[in-house]
Amino acid sequence: MAFQLDNIKKEAILIKNTSASTSILDKEVIVFKKPFSNKIKEDFYTELSVLLKAGINLKQALELIKNSQKNKKTVAVLQTVLNSIVDGQSLSESIKEQKDFSDYEYYSLKIGEETGTSAKIAEQLGEFYSRKNEQRKHLINALTYPCIILSTAVLVVIFMLQFVVPMFEDIFKQQNVELPAITVFVVNTSAFIKEYGWLILVFVLGLIVSRAVLNKKHWYKKIKDKTISRIPFIGKFIKTVYLSQFTQAIALLTASKVPIVNSIKLVKKMIDFYPLTHALEKVEQQLLKGDSLSQSLEAHKLFDAKMIALVKVAEETNQTEYMFERLNMQYNSKVQQRSKLLSTVMEPIIILFVGLFVGFILIAMYLPMFKLSSILG
Repeated sequence: MAFQLDNIKKEAILIKNTSASTSILDKEVIVFKKPFSNKIKEDFYTELSVLLKAGINLKQALELIKNSQKNKKTVAVLQTVLNSIVDGQSLSESIKEQKDFSDYEYYSLKIGEETGTSAKIAEQLGEFYSRKNEQRKHLINALTYPCIILSTAVLVVIFMLQFVVPMFEDIFKQQNVELPAITVFVVNTSAFIKEYGWLILVFVLGLIVSRAVLNKKHWYKKIKDKTISRIPFIGKFIKTVYLSQFTQAIALLTASKVPIVNSIKLVKKMIDFYPLTHALEKVEQQLLKGDSLSQSLEAHKLFDAKMIALVKVAEETNQTEYMFERLNMQYNSKVQQRSKLLSTVMEPIIILFVGLFVGFILIAMYLPMFKLSSILG
């Protein structure tokens, strides 16, 4: 079969235009994160699918994608994969040797190669990472504004404790005013921050710097994810995001005729949320004992009654792929709704929280002032 050179040129132009049109934010993701971040994987698999469907062979497709990349580390990874393919390896075997790719991608591509559906599998992987990136954007959008307000509030409170409270304290000392308990508490807090504030700052900076190392520790991930999942509003939102990723991955794997036990095993490796990965470990064990998927999911509170009911119907009607696609659509809709609700609800709560703190400090400072005015009067 002869390849159309015109098609190759058109696809090369298409990929270059796609690369050129990426936003500054996307470029930052490439520069500061892994050579193959989720954003790069979305573009990679989408472009690979387009080129394979256009009739271009795998080697030429990878060369075109590699030439469109600007990040040196990404180019180096693609060149290594390309060299492996030239040496006679398949795409799945080539990416298996690279730490930037997951087992989920390896097995998906291997199934595509065995069934002659590599273009379709690449398209599905592109859709998976596209949805994952979209959910991440929803999460960032939902939490950015509340975090900015909360950070500003903390700075305002620290400023008042550091500079405003000591001014009042000097006045009270000069006039020998007996301070109420609330004022004594605020004054002591102010003195503590003045004396040990730098230690608190060093501790916070140390946590930020050591986060990359701590994220690799099992105990830290367990404590962090469990704590996050218990936070009102935020915990439910994050659970919904990961359940959406879980249902989408299962839908794609079942569409590729992967057995359900293997699907659970693969999804468990690719999801980075301890409550869900821990639940999937238990589900896998129950499946190996002979329980059905619906029975295995039912034993864990993380999976709601609606999901269990639909999975049970899917098992009875042999429509697992369809049911998980429907569940994925529902969870995606929930993610969008809850991201808007989260930003809407968090804003007044944080403003109220700030108001209470500032009001508490002001009341603590003005109570002795009233006593002082009555003495002077």
